[in-house]
Amino acid sequence: MTIYKFIKCTIFGAMRYLILFFILLALEAHSQSDFGSSFNPTYGIVQSNIPQDYYEEANGKSSEELKEALYQIISNHVVFPYTSSSTDTWDILQVSDQDPQNHDNMILVYTGRSQDKGYRDGTGNYSQYENGNGTHNNSWNREHVWPKSHGFPDEDDNAYTDVHNLKPCDRSVNASRGTKDYDFGGSQHSEATECLTDSDSWEPSDSVKGDIARILFYMVVRYDPGYDHNNNSFDLELVDYTTPNNNDPILGKLSSLIQWHYDDPVDDFEINRNEIIYGYQQNRNPFIDHPNLVSFLWGENIGENWNESLGLDNVIGENLILFPNPSTGILNFNKYLNNERIEIFSLKGYKVFDQLVFNSNSITLNLDSGVYVLKISNNSSVTNHKIIIK
Repeated sequence: MTIYKFIKCTIFGAMRYLILFFILLALEAHSQSDFGSSFNPTYGIVQSNIPQDYYEEANGKSSEELKEALYQIISNHVVFPYTSSSTDTWDILQVSDQDPQNHDNMILVYTGRSQDKGYRDGTGNYSQYENGNGTHNNSWNREHVWPKSHGFPDEDDNAYTDVHNLKPCDRSVNASRGTKDYDFGGSQHSEATECLTDSDSWEPSDSVKGDIARILFYMVVRYDPGYDHNNNSFDLELVDYTTPNNNDPILGKLSSLIQWHYDDPVDDFEINRNEIIYGYQQNRNPFIDHPNLVSFLWGENIGENWNESLGLDNVIGENLILFPNPSTGILNFNKYLNNERIEIFSLKGYKVFDQLVFNSNSITLNLDSGVYVLKISNNSSVTNHKIIIK
C-alpha cells in the first residue's frame, strides 16, 4: 500500500466513525424516523453518503475486471464478533434494522413484524412479551441470508459475522427457511404468510425480495475469494438452479434474484441499513449504492464498461429540484427548462421517454409504477435524478 493510500484510508476511516456518531446521535434524539420500513417503503428521503472516489477503482471496468475491482473496494472490512460482551453483530443489527417508527423495536425480515429488541433468542424471560404470551420460538435471532453451511460454517470465519448478510428473523421462521435456496413458488408459510416455500426453495415477501437479492449479490463479490479462519480460500457463486442437500459454496436461483432486484427497488430502509453497517464495518453494499451494477455483471450490459456517473444518485445540477417525487405522472421543476433534452430510463437501462423541452417547468409522463432514472442534458451539462412513479 502506498503512503498516499494509507493516509487516504486513515482519513476515510475517521470520517466513517464520525458519520456513524452523528447517525447514532440522531437516532437517540428521536423515537421515530421520517422514512418507512421495507414493508411500508418510502423513497428519496434517506440519501446515500458515498465517500468521494469510493468506487473510483471500478470506473471503466467490465465483466470480471469490474467484479474484481468491486472486490478490492469492499474486502478487508472491519470484523465484529458474532456474540460478545463488546460490540457484536446483535448490537449492530439492533441499529441497522430497527423499526423507523419505533426505535425500541426491530423489523423482522420475513414476517415484517415489529418486535421489541429485547425479545431475542437466548435472553430468557420470553413470557414478559406479547402480553405475557411470549415464547422462545417467537423471539428474534440472526438469519444468514447466504446460509453459513454453504461456504463458511465456522463462527470464526469473517463471512459468518458479516452484518451485510445478517437479518433479524423470527426464530421459528428462520428454522423453516433453513438453508433453502431462493426461488419462486411453493405453499404459504403458516407464520410468515407473505412467504412461499417448498422442499428446496423459499420465496420471501414481495417487500424484501430486492433486499435479499442485493445481499446475495454483495456476498458473491465480497467472497470471491473468501478466506476461512484457517486461511483456506472459498469462492461463493450464484447458480441458476436450486441446490438441495448441497453444502458447496453455491446458492440459487440467480434468474429469480435478478428479477426480484428489478421488481423491488432500493428503498430508504435499505439505504439507511447500508449506511449504518458501513459506519461499523467500513465497507458498503455496491448494489444498494449502484443498482445498475447488476446488469453489468449478470444482465444485458455484460461486457460494457461501467462508470459511476451512470448511477442513480449522481446529481450534477444540484440547484434543480423535481417535485412531487414520488409522482403520479406530472413532474414539476423549480426552474424553466429551455432547449433541454429529458430522457427517462428504466432500471434495466431501457429508454422509456425522450423529449426536448422548450420554456416549460413541467412534463407529463405516462409510465408504469416504478423507479426510473431521469436524465436532463444540454450542450454543457448533464443531470441525473432518481424518480418514482406511483
